[in-house]
Order: sequence, then structure tokens, then C-alpha cells
Amino acid sequence: MPRARLSTFPLDHALLASKTTVNRDVHLFHTPNKVVWDYLNRFTAFTDYRHRVFTSYKGQAYMMPINLGTICQFFGRRMSPDEARALIAEQAGELAGHDPQNLEEKAISLIGRPLYEAFIRGYTAKQWQTDPRELPASIITRLPVRYTFDNRYFNDTYEGLPVDGYTAIFERMLDHERIEVRTGIDYFEIREQIPAGTPVVYTGPIDRYFGYRAGELKWRTIDFEEEVLDVGDFQGTSVMNYADEDIPYTRILEFRHFNPERNYQTEKTVITREYSRFAERRDEPYYPINTAQDKETYRAYRELADAEENVIFGGRLGTYRYLDMHQAIGAALKCFEGEVKQAVCV
Repeated sequence: MPRARLSTFPLDHALLASKTTVNRDVHLFHTPNKVVWDYLNRFTAFTDYRHRVFTSYKGQAYMMPINLGTICQFFGRRMSPDEARALIAEQAGELAGHDPQNLEEKAISLIGRPLYEAFIRGYTAKQWQTDPRELPASIITRLPVRYTFDNRYFNDTYEGLPVDGYTAIFERMLDHERIEVRTGIDYFEIREQIPAGTPVVYTGPIDRYFGYRAGELKWRTIDFEEEVLDVGDFQGTSVMNYADEDIPYTRILEFRHFNPERNYQTEKTVITREYSRFAERRDEPYYPINTAQDKETYRAYRELADAEENVIFGGRLGTYRYLDMHQAIGAALKCFEGEVKQAVCV
């Protein structure tokens, strides 16, 4: 299940004339999958929000992901798409004919060394605290590179934010006579009370389930620093990344820009700075690091999971995968039609 950190925040003095919900960890829903989109629309309507991100580097704001506008601005001249492609191909020449094996090599092959050094290397150092040569190439392939001036962050057909927030979605989803919800309960404190043979869908950390017997999987977590500022608009966009290594936070979110259709006050705004660090056991894990050692450790847990009867491991934590929300929902729907329905609908 997607993990959402939501809080009711009294914004009479800060943003709105009434109370609203602030997403400290904002989930921007996007998907190419019509089945997933139609399923969620049973429980909510979506705004027409389209995500756009900027990156601050040496005092300048650049469009992100890297596109023709980013390239022209960074190199200080206007280029056609073909000219930009030729320039990037030249700057990525050190990897010509080489199959990229890690994040650094993949990034350089996509955008060349100068853009990598400016926008990726420093940000990666803060976000992952791991040598980019030890991180999987798949992390960087999540971001498109465009030779047009299109600065939409996502390419997906469907995109938006739920009108009433994610809490309302799950309240409606769980509002069924055959569903009982209990919160604030640690599964590991009650697992022995569950009758033998009862099917369980486990979406917690897979290493914790098995008592860390094969070692701990490494995760990144985020610390949030929220502030109310005495300005109507702090940064002019919802997300500003910070690529410079000497700036300790990875990005700043400004919530008013996620819902421009709302009637915000003009003299105050709420921002959140994000600080990334290694997760400890007491923390909420966000991003699997997935080094070669992590992959080896996960393989050991996967073997244990395959041998576990009546337990389905799912979600980002249960499968040690970097899943977007739409991927998690799609996997859950597929799992229900297969393993879950077979286990419980008999």
C-alpha cells in the first residue's frame, strides 16, 4: 500500500481561511495505466495539477528534468534539438560503446559529464550518501531527458492530486461491512494471536519479518523541517531541488503551488525542507538503496519469503523495490486477482 504522511494543520494564520490538510510527504499521483486510474476514481476526483520541478544550482534556477530549455540555459546559447543532441553525445563520449553499470555511468551516457556534475552528482550525494558508482542505473532512468522545451516532470497520461486528499481515499476504500480496521497495532506483537493458516498480506520491512537473520537492508529516510513564512509566495513553484552539496537539504516544497485552485492568503506561506539520511530501525524507511550487497541480502530474504506459507509480501517495504504509487496499486490489484482471491475467496 502507498505510504502517506498526512497531518491536519490549522492554517487560519498561515494559508487558508479554513483548516486544510498539509501533505508533508507529497504524493503526486501519475500513471499510464487506465485500470489503476479508473480504480482510484471510484474513491476520489482528481485535480488537474501537472507537476513541474526546478533545480537551484549556483544561484540559478533550471528546469528539471533536463530538457532543451535546461541545456540552452546551462550552456548559454540557443540550440536546436539536433544541436543539443550532438553536444550531449560529444560530452557523453567517454562511455561510447560501453553498457552503463551504475548510476554515474548511466547519467553521463544520458546527459554528458558537465550536466551530470552540475545537477546529478551533488544532489545524489545528499539524497543517497552513497557513491553513485555503487547505486543502480535504474534510479536515474526514472527521469526523462527531453530535447524539447516540455518541462512536465512526468510523461504519464493521467496525473493529478486527489481533491480531498489521500486520507479520504482510504477511508472510502475501507468503508465496507466486511472490513475491520485497527490502527496503532504492531503486527509483531499480535502475530502469535493470528490463527494458523490465516492468509496474511505483509507490507512491512521484509528483513524485520525474518528477524534480520540475513542482515539489514539499507534504506534512506527523510527528516522534514516545516516553516511558516511571512511572504505570500516563497519560491514560485511547488518543488525546488538544490543540487549544490554545501546546501544541506535536498529540496523545498511550497504547498500553495500544489493546489492553486484554493483561496490562499497573500501574506503567509508554508514550506518544508527535506533532509535525507540513512534510516535506522526506529525510522520510517522511504527509498531502498539497492547496492550490490543489498541485492544479495534481499535474494536471501526472497528465498525465505517463497518458503513462507500463507504470507504474501507486498509494497515497497515487503519487496525492497522503489515503487511509485501507481505501481504499488497496480501490483496490489494484480495480487488480489491472483494470490489473495485464491487464498480467501473460496
